Amino acid sequence: MSERVLMITGASRGIGAATARAAAAAGYRLVLTARSADALSALVDELGPETALALPCDVTDYANLTEAVQHAEDRFGRLDAVFANAGTSLHTSFLGNGGAEPEQWRDMVLTNVYGAAITARAALPALTRTEGHLLLTGSNAGRGIRPGNLYSATKWAVTGMAQNIRAECVGTGVRVTLIQPGMVETEMTEDTQDVPKLNAEDIANAALYALQQPPTVDVNELIIRPTGQQR
Repeated sequence: MSERVLMITGASRGIGAATARAAAAAGYRLVLTARSADALSALVDELGPETALALPCDVTDYANLTEAVQHAEDRFGRLDAVFANAGTSLHTSFLGNGGAEPEQWRDMVLTNVYGAAITARAALPALTRTEGHLLLTGSNAGRGIRPGNLYSATKWAVTGMAQNIRAECVGTGVRVTLIQPGMVETEMTEDTQDVPKLNAEDIANAALYALQQPPTVDVNELIIRPTGQQR
């Protein structure tokens, strides 16, 4: 098959699902991952089994990720792009002034930081074969100070990680794009009211913009805030 192939982690909802729809419309074949295949079934039915492959995958499990990459190459013959998008958010306080208990922090840190790192490690050998493209979901929260906010710190880590990956990939033909959304209307922001928010489709459009640039153009970072967001 000659169509380009995109793998998306955290594809069952929000930014991941919106990007899957936009990429399918642009002619991509898709490998969609989430912790449960059931969560992806409706999206695969919508896009069609000839277009999308659903794979259960825990992004904190390196063996799962390497198997997903291998499935992608076995099914479609190539892998052209990977969107390390899976993430989660918790309200935290280091002083203990509310928020999630520390026992709950571990999964967020592992998913947002370790998960993004091993997604890159699992995917980059395949992407070097196609001179492909790695995208990572960061956050505008990872570019400034957010009191007591561990989520923000995980996204600071993703910002640095993306820059370090890009530096290591110089000379391979692989491009690296960090997408830094502001507030987006997703399940993670349902309790945040009366503030400007983007739609998940806005971030999907940014991902497709980066993917559709010519091979000589490496869009390294995109910051997308809703109009009127203060910081």
